[in-house]
Amino acid sequence: MIGNLIKKEFKELFTISTLLPIVAVALVFGFVGQMVGNVGERIEEKPVIGIVDMDDGDFSDTAMAVLTEKAEVIYNGNYAEEGLKEVREENGVALLVIPENFSQNIYANHPGEIEIYWIMKGAGMLDSISSGALEGLIQSMNQEISKELMQQENSLDPALVLAPTTRIETTFFKGKEVEGLSPSQLSSMLISQSVVMPVVVMMLIIMAGVSVISSMGLEKENKTLETLLTLPVRRSYIVIGKMVGSALVGMIMAAIYMIGFSFYMSSFQISDINLADFGLALGMQDYLLVGISLFVALLAGLALCIVLGTFAKNYRSAQTLVFPITALAMISSFIVMFKDFDTIPAILRIFVFAIPFSHPMMAVRALMLDNYSLVIGGIAYAAIFTVIMIAVAVRIFNSDRLLTGSVQRRAARGKLVWGFRR
Repeated sequence: MIGNLIKKEFKELFTISTLLPIVAVALVFGFVGQMVGNVGERIEEKPVIGIVDMDDGDFSDTAMAVLTEKAEVIYNGNYAEEGLKEVREENGVALLVIPENFSQNIYANHPGEIEIYWIMKGAGMLDSISSGALEGLIQSMNQEISKELMQQENSLDPALVLAPTTRIETTFFKGKEVEGLSPSQLSSMLISQSVVMPVVVMMLIIMAGVSVISSMGLEKENKTLETLLTLPVRRSYIVIGKMVGSALVGMIMAAIYMIGFSFYMSSFQISDINLADFGLALGMQDYLLVGISLFVALLAGLALCIVLGTFAKNYRSAQTLVFPITALAMISSFIVMFKDFDTIPAILRIFVFAIPFSHPMMAVRALMLDNYSLVIGGIAYAAIFTVIMIAVAVRIFNSDRLLTGSVQRRAARGKLVWGFRR
């Protein structure tokens, strides 16, 4: 008896609806693991740099010794423009310029200035590994200079001995020249401003998708959908009504979630850097584009959920249909947060672009960098995707697919075509 009870409970609990969420989460973690799996190897790689040494002193020699040993130097000349061009062509990290009187200034109790021209490729969490490795290398260079100063008998300021150099930094990123910021600082600013949107969109799509698909499953289970289909109402109105109603509820939930999450993220932001000073602030038209992108992406996701919901036989089977939406939302949000759209492989870029609700996740960062083509193209694609899904949903609602739950092949004019059972 006990064995039969255990077997009964096991069969009821261990179903596709309970197994698929675990599989989906495992796939997401595996996918993210593949993305970050080579982080250790990338950290150990030598950063590719160029050097312009215009000083002929002791400390410039020390700096050169450290840099040439622990970095891959592809340019070692006297012209900054030529070196910057070489670094760009070789996908390097930065060009370091050691000016004249570098060593003399340190002996004169003034920090030695190093000009660094950074080449920033992406703003994702994993895109700043190379620049972070170079910053660690510069710290090692400072430590070697500090050791030399400590071994010498001099009356230098102890603070100067511990920090003998200072940096004048310029970052080139997607056509923008940002003075005074390193890639790590710029990346942290962009991430802090754009990390809210991927999370909000992910939660919005999941919550709204669950609501739509589950409601259709309940309507089928309670036979209310059959009653609705017998009313003298155009089927397209039913589809649009479900979409717009769910979209409005989803937007309200997203607004509440965004407010709470924004307060949460603001508690971790201690930087007093003003984005407007670097030309990275958003204007009213930018916020309007973000809102349009979010709303169109929500409609696209809901239209897809309605199509998926037509395959639900009851409330329990509807739960299994939520997982494709959940997996796509989670994967796209993780990709956007960890990698920049321009730095991911081409195949993965196509995959991300094909997910309609990934575009508002990328919109904030793209607009901060004046990449309007990506945002407007994403809005257009999501709108087209929505129209196609609505057409598919209306076609299904106009058939008996919702009532019979099956599709059969029938002969028509001597050919086999797909049709719905009447």
